[in-house]
Amino acid sequence: MRLSPLSSAVLSGVAVGSFLLMSPAVSSTPIAATTASSTTTTDDCPVREYAMGIRYQQSAHAAAAQLQSWSLAESRLRDALRNRRSGEKLAVVSDLDETVLDNSPLLARDLQACHTYTTWDTWSDWEVNGHPTLTPGAAGFFRYADAHHVAIYYISDRFQENKASTLATLRDLGLPQVNDDQVLLYGPTKEQRRQVAEADHDVVLLLGDSLPDFSAVFDGKTPDQQATLVAQNAAHFGRDWIMFPNATYGSWKKSPLKAWDEPLTLP
Repeated sequence: MRLSPLSSAVLSGVAVGSFLLMSPAVSSTPIAATTASSTTTTDDCPVREYAMGIRYQQSAHAAAAQLQSWSLAESRLRDALRNRRSGEKLAVVSDLDETVLDNSPLLARDLQACHTYTTWDTWSDWEVNGHPTLTPGAAGFFRYADAHHVAIYYISDRFQENKASTLATLRDLGLPQVNDDQVLLYGPTKEQRRQVAEADHDVVLLLGDSLPDFSAVFDGKTPDQQATLVAQNAAHFGRDWIMFPNATYGSWKKSPLKAWDEPLTLP
């Protein structure tokens, strides 16, 4: 999920500040000072603090979590097909970025250039000229859905003006049911776009890497409010809402760090 331009403007400043709180350079210990001076990245390029999240997103750990999520999604879809009533038309709704598509090479490129990618000023060029790959397990899930005549709606906050490029990218990656009516991009809210799928189908699965991919109740909420809402909606997760890992961006970056209140003492 790429954040909307309004959301990204807020997060771009918050994210750097949050990561700086975790940086060794804020400590006055000799060990931390040595680390900062040897890397010369924290002072010269604070945005390099994004590196840990990108490393995770490109790691085997993230691939394992993605495979697990797609496997669970296919299992839940199989259950829905077994329980389908006669004549019932089923659909799945999926986010694209960091759910189906891995855009981490763009983020890593921007990081290496010390550019804060959460301003999203390089994203449009990536949509047109970039080459994202599928997250592990995505291809098999969508082949299964398509083979069983389940409608697929791809709902993304990619730019509407780049829709032709996004359609071409999805087709090049071999995804099924890629057309103007089933790829719904930024403009109406995600809730309004989900309602397009719901108009003629029973939507049995929502797939995404961000809480607003599942329900409008999460839009604009504080981290504490989102935590409460997650608890209230716990029955959905792993059933008809399938969450994917994304450690590189999202509204979670506004979350304050919750530190142990014991003072740091070194041996």
